[in-house]
Amino acid sequence: MKKQLMCFVTALATLAVSSAIQAETVKIGFLNTFSGRAAVFGKHQKDGFELALDHLGRKLGGLDVEVIYGDDQRKPDAARQEVDAMLKKHRVNFVTGITWSNILAAVQKPVVRSKTFLITTNAGWSGMAGKQCSPYFFSTSWNNDQTPESMGKLLQDSSVDNVYLLTANYQAGKDMLAGFQRYYKKTIAGKILYKLGQTDYQAEISQVRAAKPGAIFGFFPGGMGIAFVKQYKAAGLDANIPLYTVFTVDHMTLKGHGKAAIGTFHTNYWDLDSKNPVNQRFIKDFIKKYGYHPSHFSAQAYDAPLLIDSAIRAVNGDLSNKDGMRDAMRKADFDSIRGKFTYNTNHIPIQNFYKREVIADADGNPKIVTRGVVFENHKDSHYKDCKMKW
Repeated sequence: MKKQLMCFVTALATLAVSSAIQAETVKIGFLNTFSGRAAVFGKHQKDGFELALDHLGRKLGGLDVEVIYGDDQRKPDAARQEVDAMLKKHRVNFVTGITWSNILAAVQKPVVRSKTFLITTNAGWSGMAGKQCSPYFFSTSWNNDQTPESMGKLLQDSSVDNVYLLTANYQAGKDMLAGFQRYYKKTIAGKILYKLGQTDYQAEISQVRAAKPGAIFGFFPGGMGIAFVKQYKAAGLDANIPLYTVFTVDHMTLKGHGKAAIGTFHTNYWDLDSKNPVNQRFIKDFIKKYGYHPSHFSAQAYDAPLLIDSAIRAVNGDLSNKDGMRDAMRKADFDSIRGKFTYNTNHIPIQNFYKREVIADADGNPKIVTRGVVFENHKDSHYKDCKMKW
């Protein structure tokens, strides 16, 4: 009788623990830029993230969700303060978001050292892809080098035999050049590293005109890109020197570029014309909810809750089972906007990259279309420096 009673008590205790686990709320810290001129980056990612939560019924792995949004103000110190509060005050289970490589570099150590999962929805700092990779770090975007690598391959395989390089003078900008030149082995007509935040490019345009290159490869994020593309067009360079860019012309900046962007080319991991039903639903519902076309920033942020959901489901809601959640995320077992992809050994996606062109639609307005695959199942160039074992 005593033995039966003990078994009954044990069963009740197990049931109580199981119920407590199932009733738990998953807490997510979403760090991004929500103030200043760069707030649009945070908005696009937040909107994509929130739409995914809607599609998941506002639950992740069956658990209720609480999202704590933090504004990094595009400052490493502010980002560290926000993350400190997320970890110590809110005791989040995941930290996600992050647009900028320098912000990722500033916050990654306290997050992964606390054994909290860090999932970047944009920042592709090469350190996390290589020597500083971590079992607690995943990306739903790319490594900084991959997109310019695809542009380098595109131009290497083209008839263009010399290219002029322009990029912002900071780490991400240097990563863009490194990635491009890893695959482009023909002539470099010239190179300029302009000041971050610069908006007047008359001097640079004069240097490009004098060099008479076959094409320009440029990285001009945000407002810098709008300024350059308009000045490039106004100077008439587009007549003879085509413009190929990365992270310069996209759906976030297209309205600002206006018709000046027509005729430019770029590469991206996201085939926005894909017939993938998840992708089509994402675009349709995003436009319906927010009234504007999603960017690739929105798309990769949409994938983050899907990844987290797959991890929590795999462990039946037991957020303490971090090994189990990691194993599940490594499988990328969810329906992504990009279609089926896999994770490399450094937790960076192995995925396709596409050529895109800005054309004029029936009304003469700029429209981005996909022009084919540049890379299939492309691996980043830093994974061999990651010593993490699966």
